[in-house]
This record gives sequence, structure tokens and C-alpha cells, in this order.
Amino acid sequence: MSHTPIELKYASTHEWARLEEDGTVTVGITDHAQAALGDVVFVETPEVGVVLAAGDEAGVVESVKAASDIYAPVTGEVLEINMLLEDDPETVNSDPYGAGWFYKLQPSDPGELDALLSADDYQQQCADE
Repeated sequence: MSHTPIELKYASTHEWARLEEDGTVTVGITDHAQAALGDVVFVETPEVGVVLAAGDEAGVVESVKAASDIYAPVTGEVLEINMLLEDDPETVNSDPYGAGWFYKLQPSDPGELDALLSADDYQQQCADE
């Protein structure tokens, strides 16, 4: 079973969301997702300033095996993108919950995080796939 930090919230589409102390939300893809994709070779992130609704397409992650859309787990304005992924997209494979994050946003309604899956629920979803 892949690593699933309990402090994060998870979308059924395999993104994770972490509420930061400053009220922003950091978003990436899960260890399960990066393992299924294989070696990541390219990441397309949303543009800073774009407002995404929960469930909106927010970018693309491409691997040697496939390309997969990235979705916004909550509604908010994109504040920052992870520039490291431009030159080192494989960071998503080596550190999906740390340096391999995709973007940060200012959530319109932090309560939307409550609608996401817990680590246990996400692990169960992955086991059922």
C-alpha cells in the first residue's frame, strides 16, 4: 500500500490537499497516483491568478506511460505554482507530498476540505479500484 499521510485530505481523483497555517491550500498528486503513472516527465500547472472551482481541470501530469488531468480539490485562486517541476518533474515521483507539490491556492471556502476523503477513506478507495 502506498504512503498516505493522515494529516492530508484527498480527492477521489487522486489529488491531495493540505491546509497550511496561513490559510492557503497546497495541492499535489498522491503517492498512489504517481506510482500508477510511472516516471513523470512533464507537469502543466495552472496559471497564477486563475480561479478554479472544485473539480475543475487544473493541469496535466505526463509520464512515460500516460497523461492524466489534475483537478482542483477545492475552489480558490491560484497563488503560486511549483517552479521546481518545470526542470525536475520527476520530483513528483520521489517526493509527492513534499517538494513535488503542484500549486497553492487561497480557498474560497475552507469548509470544502471537509468534503474530501480522509487518509483511511482514500486508502479504501485505492484498494477497491
